[in-house]
Amino acid sequence: MLSFITKRLLSGILLLVVVMTGTFFLAHLVIGDPSYGLLGASATEAQRAALGAKIGIDRPLTTQFVDWVSHAITGDFGVSWRSFTPIGDQLAQRVPITLSVVFFATLLSAILGVAVGIACGLRPGSVLDRVLKSASVILFALPGFWMALVLVTWFGVQLKWFPTFGYVSPEISVGKWLVSITLPSVSLAIGAIVMIAEQLRNSVIQVNNQDFVRTLRARGLPRGRVTRHVLRNASPAALTILALMFVGLIGGAVVVETIFNLNGIGTWTQSAAQIGDIPALLGLTAISIVFVVVINFLLDLVLGWVNPKVRER
Repeated sequence: MLSFITKRLLSGILLLVVVMTGTFFLAHLVIGDPSYGLLGASATEAQRAALGAKIGIDRPLTTQFVDWVSHAITGDFGVSWRSFTPIGDQLAQRVPITLSVVFFATLLSAILGVAVGIACGLRPGSVLDRVLKSASVILFALPGFWMALVLVTWFGVQLKWFPTFGYVSPEISVGKWLVSITLPSVSLAIGAIVMIAEQLRNSVIQVNNQDFVRTLRARGLPRGRVTRHVLRNASPAALTILALMFVGLIGGAVVVETIFNLNGIGTWTQSAAQIGDIPALLGLTAISIVFVVVINFLLDLVLGWVNPKVRER
């Protein structure tokens, strides 16, 4: 087990190094001179040169990279080229907002998706199964931003059950925090619920038709024990989809945070990309990669516990 964990940790660190190196050089290659985005088209050449000297882009690119890496490994991602505030402080303010929405959306997706997927998989062709198939087609066809607008209009404006914008920290009030992230989380979770339910349904049906399940039934094992064996073998596919959903929901948070006026990393990513704030983009990329590595590591641990053969790969 220790070897299994070590391999996963090393692969995660390698992924972080490769992606961050590529992101650094690609960002500088694509953006070129960020002073145009930071100062606007009306800035003079002297103003651009002064800004370039201040933020250090007049140095060779390799020197900038070595300087950035030497600080990044200590957790110092530099300062924003727009506000000149530390990237770490910005992340500390914005990451909890995005994670609150994404974690709650993932929790909703896991609970509802697994419950519906198991119910449909154990009773294929039932009314619930047919409803899921119809709902999956409809919900996949609907844009996420449209669902968010419908929820805001219905539950926020008309019924006034939830606030239409803004975020309340759990340090102020846990109840108001839950209320403030409910609509954004539901907006993100709807598509994920259907995907997880559909994936788990198909896995349960596939495992249910395998020879070892028929053997267990023929030996007279209680239905509950047979179902536990079926779910144990069908769960890896659903767990993989759930992990992928978590990563995908972080990307989808850009639209949801804009609609609900949440000051998370999604809206910051959008503004940083528009003006060429490379340190902000690198900090956001680093924290996103860390999330991906952690989630994949936890997924591998769970899959290794569910199926010991995974540890041998």
